[in-house]
Amino acid sequence: MTDMVHGAVPVSTGEPVLPKWWRTLDKWTMSCVLILFGVGLLLGLAASPPLAARNGFAPFHYVQRQAFFGGLAIVAMFAVSMMTPQMVRRLAVLGFLGAFVALCLLPFLGTDFGKGATRWFSLGFASVQPSEFLKPVFVVTAAWMMAASQDLNGPPGRAWSFLLTFILVILLAMQPDFGQACLVLFGWGVMYFVAGAPMVLMVGMAGLVTLGGMLAYNASEHFARRIDGFLNAEVDPTTQLGYATNAIREGGFFGVGVGEGQVKMNLPDAHTDFIIAVAAEEYGLFLVLCIIALYTVVVVRSLTRLMRERDPFIRLAGTGLVATFGVQAMINMGVAVRLLPAKGMTLPFVSYGGSSVIASGIAIGMLLAFTRTRPQGGIGDILGRGR
Repeated sequence: MTDMVHGAVPVSTGEPVLPKWWRTLDKWTMSCVLILFGVGLLLGLAASPPLAARNGFAPFHYVQRQAFFGGLAIVAMFAVSMMTPQMVRRLAVLGFLGAFVALCLLPFLGTDFGKGATRWFSLGFASVQPSEFLKPVFVVTAAWMMAASQDLNGPPGRAWSFLLTFILVILLAMQPDFGQACLVLFGWGVMYFVAGAPMVLMVGMAGLVTLGGMLAYNASEHFARRIDGFLNAEVDPTTQLGYATNAIREGGFFGVGVGEGQVKMNLPDAHTDFIIAVAAEEYGLFLVLCIIALYTVVVVRSLTRLMRERDPFIRLAGTGLVATFGVQAMINMGVAVRLLPAKGMTLPFVSYGGSSVIASGIAIGMLLAFTRTRPQGGIGDILGRGR
């Protein structure tokens, strides 16, 4: 009778957000990422003091900055991982528009910091590299287009995503930033393959990439110099690759000891592009294998969970994100051991860099949101969506 007079009090039967998030989260991936960030701080303590001294900063200036940016990255990772796939998609589309505009403004407002490539906006107290933020939001946006093309009477999303990829690759190559251009192209290619691209088209794309590399070699002295250095049988011991190769050789299985490495004294990028050389010299092959294992767990765990996903958008976006993440790590370590030409690419969560670590946090947050355990429904329900 009381309910009839005053109205029933609504009772929430849904699970609270935080417990549901924790229950459905891929804790292995999250744990590996946090460990990688901790390893990055540890290596930063070894690699960055000599550079800080040369630049007139306190010994742990770069470590403190990395800890600050890393904290922002972890907060962003947790916040994004709590979102629904639809919210992540909307965030990615808006983020892509902002990153694309920033990329277009780089030739006019950007700076190269004396490195020969205009990739950053200088804010005085910090710098921003738009291409780092572009990668994850582009992957999700392109996956949305490809997934939409699979709907009955859907738009030509595959063609749109290809056109978008072509424009981005051209903009990145103009900086020049061929490493990021290759990552964008690779992420799109993986998603396009998963979406059902014919092998003939993929072979044709590989041919176009080869042709583009030849044109870049002839047109860019910066690109040609790196390729020539990679193909040269002799390694100049006074170059970055020479110092890194010697450091890895000296480290052996268990390293020369904490703080005893010498590569950080000679390499200006020891705390960024060649951080794995510091790990190999001071901690040896053991730590390097542990780092590789952590990246492997993230990639394999994520792909395993995505294989059970029936939503084409989630499957494509998650695959593109984890492929880009894993290949970036592989390229960074491959350059250090001279398996690949020098790219100027960071090791996710380990190398120093505010833009890199925050963008990686956003990317992994998106991946965690896509790989959360969720009801899949019957296969008939999925097929019935296009009717």
